[in-house]
Amino acid sequence: MESKTAAALLIQEQALCEAPLYLNLGELTVTIKSNSRQLLNRLADYFSHLPQQPADDTLEIVAIESDLLETGIQFTDWKREAGKTGRKDAYLELSDGRLILKVRTGMLFLQSRDHCVAAGPCLTYDNQLVNFINSQIMNWLQNRHWLICHAAALMLADNAVAVAGFSGGGKSTLMLHLMEHPESRFLTNDRLFLRGSDEVVEAVGIPKLPRINPGTVVNNPRLQALIDEPRRSELLAMPKQVLWELEEKFDVDVEQFYGKGRIDTSTAVPLAGLIILNWHRDSDQPVSISQVSISRREELLKAVMKSPGPFYQDRSGRFLQDESPLATEPYLALLDRIPVYEVCGGLDFTALTELCFAKWGGRP
Repeated sequence: MESKTAAALLIQEQALCEAPLYLNLGELTVTIKSNSRQLLNRLADYFSHLPQQPADDTLEIVAIESDLLETGIQFTDWKREAGKTGRKDAYLELSDGRLILKVRTGMLFLQSRDHCVAAGPCLTYDNQLVNFINSQIMNWLQNRHWLICHAAALMLADNAVAVAGFSGGGKSTLMLHLMEHPESRFLTNDRLFLRGSDEVVEAVGIPKLPRINPGTVVNNPRLQALIDEPRRSELLAMPKQVLWELEEKFDVDVEQFYGKGRIDTSTAVPLAGLIILNWHRDSDQPVSISQVSISRREELLKAVMKSPGPFYQDRSGRFLQDESPLATEPYLALLDRIPVYEVCGGLDFTALTELCFAKWGGRP
């Protein structure tokens, strides 16, 4: 099957709305077309912090709101990362692209150099559509020599600070604590991209809002409006370990909760430092932060390195394979050029926030 045939299968001869949605991200503009005006309006709200005017050079995505498509296609499961369980993505290789199935929801996505199409109940699973849109932005960045990292980042006063951590380490929680600084600006929640220049290592995020677990919500007074009071009481009654591991995601509208102008996901900035959270919930030691040499502590790279995933397609059109190992050399080459800090001891977001303010942002 060719991507042209797959695109026709997903679009289903649906009539597209006359006016598309444009998302301007500096050098890149994404054009989103759909058969659903409601879906385009919802995406416009989600990406409201971005300029939304047409431009000449654009990347085009088609999003079709429909029932689940029964294709009869036999997909191959995409191998999950170490420590992850359950089926998530499955794929079919095309002669010039890749068809990807989200196993849990049935959403279908076509990835090729000429066609980017999403089809299925997009309004129900709009977060997966947002992820697909961001996958195209991530491909664009990686094809221009930006390195993908599993990290959050924000501006503290004039300093860009990144936060990485092992699974469940609390990088999003710390980032949102640091957003309490009045001069802070959100850069990215989960995907950070780095690129070296002659003088600095630059960082840029993607336009995806923080997506957090209920444990982060109920312990952050600013965010408690995300959960109604009865549910909040239920959550607070849970054992801390159970609450910490509960998978129930909430999007944080940064400008709604922190104020206008507090989000910047499309501007490259020099990176002042990277924090790697290597603390432990069961430790009774006070939290500490110390600078480390990443070349001498390569085991910490596991918290930072990230596979581009099944949507990644390079400039030549080749796709990443799920058995492809991640190379450490590009990460070492960049991270050796910036200060890297390891956080140890027990989890104490308040204390660590104060340490970060003192180092990079002054007092709020």
